[in-house]
Amino acid sequence: MVPGAVLRGVTLDCADPQTLAGFYGALTGMRELFSTDEFVALTDDSGCDLGFQRVDGYRAPQWPGQDVPQQFHLDFRADDLDAMEELALELGAAKPDHQPGDGRWRVLLDPAGHPFCLTSS
Repeated sequence: MVPGAVLRGVTLDCADPQTLAGFYGALTGMRELFSTDEFVALTDDSGCDLGFQRVDGYRAPQWPGQDVPQQFHLDFRADDLDAMEELALELGAAKPDHQPGDGRWRVLLDPAGHPFCLTSS
């Protein structure tokens, strides 16, 4: 039997790792684990860290278009969907017009343009 791999973290490409880490840190309550000009890692007690790496010539994904594919997106569960959306928008997220899912979740764009979802389940 082959041992299973355990997800240790996810890293997002961006133009400004410090700014994007600040956004997600404020949104999730995660704290800084490591920081340089090129890379920032956030952590909490979940065992899965969130990283942000500087990429020269970074191009933000397009939502819902696919001229620059989203490649992946993060999903966050929120007890109060309205309050979490409001916080995300205050922190610099944007809410695109295209909202699939019939209200079961909300798609937002982080300050670097990555789509992410808020859901209550």
